Amino acid sequence: MDLKAVRTFVTVVDAGQFQEASAVLGITQQAVSKRIAALEKDLGVRLFTRTARGAQPTIDGQAFLPHARELLLAEERALASVRPGRRALRVDVIGAKLAPAALLRSFHEAQPDTALDVVTLFDAGSAVAAVGAGTIDATFRAVTTRLPGGLRAARVLDEPIQLLTGPRHPLAGARSVTPEQLAGHRIWMPGIVDGTEWAAYYTALAAEFGLTIDSVGPDFGTEPLLDTVADSASLATFVGEQTRLVWPAGHDLRRIPLVDPTPVYPHSLVWAAANTHPGLAALRAHLTARIPARPASRTWTPAWAVRGVFPVRRT
Repeated sequence: MDLKAVRTFVTVVDAGQFQEASAVLGITQQAVSKRIAALEKDLGVRLFTRTARGAQPTIDGQAFLPHARELLLAEERALASVRPGRRALRVDVIGAKLAPAALLRSFHEAQPDTALDVVTLFDAGSAVAAVGAGTIDATFRAVTTRLPGGLRAARVLDEPIQLLTGPRHPLAGARSVTPEQLAGHRIWMPGIVDGTEWAAYYTALAAEFGLTIDSVGPDFGTEPLLDTVADSASLATFVGEQTRLVWPAGHDLRRIPLVDPTPVYPHSLVWAAANTHPGLAALRAHLTARIPARPASRTWTPAWAVRGVFPVRRT
């Protein structure tokens, strides 16, 4: 199997568009299309469906994706075995639009000579296992349980959670709201998946403040969620303060801070204590030096976040 074609497939999935993937890979869009076509011919299935929003993996594409990532990880392990000290620092972020990706971008801007290989694994269990196995160097995650021996974690960002509403929602005009004020309002979050760290966080948040967080319905992605919230007079959703969102001007969506207390999502960096990659040490030092100030109001995190992982300390 042509690993260039496999890498191109994964890049298109992550980028969401053939054109953006071509920019990431440094090749033409036509070359991207040819590689995907060749891979589809080898596999005997279609891997993508073209939509107005870009390229979406088909059911077969979704089934192939985790195996494609494993092929690329195996390739990297093989290369690293004969190039000690020269490989890129491999770091997992949960999504390109979320706060951990912004932390990693700020590191890249500060340390452009440190080669990075950014991957996106699904949940904390998979990411922590990958750190332990040495297939990635670090991951940004909310750590809900005790880590396996040999792994370390440090809180690097407590990200405030905000309420996102459309213009007709009863709370749309509020400058801020308390979590208690959300009781009785329907918070729609179809991206919550049982067993994930974000499911654990929002389950604890709902229990603490008596909230109704509804995950019913298929998750079609961020844009359809924003469309639905913008048109609704009753639905709202939660977003991280640093989550990058863009919507049409006509949506008139409102990002409303939560206060007294401010729920914060506890992002931690997880790495193996025995990992001596110089880029990892540089990343940890960068994050330590740039821990943002805490929100002005008192904050809330789940009990597991408080007792499980302690904030990294400046030295």
